[in-house]
Amino acid sequence: MQAILLSSEEVAKRAYQIYENGIRQKVETEENIGKMVIINIETGDYEFDETGLQAARNLHAKHPYARLFGIRISYNVAASFGGVMERVSSDFRYCD
Repeated sequence: MQAILLSSEEVAKRAYQIYENGIRQKVETEENIGKMVIINIETGDYEFDETGLQAARNLHAKHPYARLFGIRISYNVAASFGGVMERVSSDFRYCD
């Protein structure tokens, strides 16, 4: 399979579209807030856990060359280095 080159913006856009069109309703529960969901942008497969590390390993084991993208459930950023991570409202949509 030949890889299609995508910009980091296009990878993020695809991941957010997949998240909004099916994953969000399944994972955005009170007990999952703050966990990381990792998405294979080519297949739509996803896994989630506390840090995203094991989820990424599991997805990578299935498809070693997959493009993966992480989203922190109910937050506007996945990580913060010296800044503030803000929760998003339940009606917030990540993409257009």
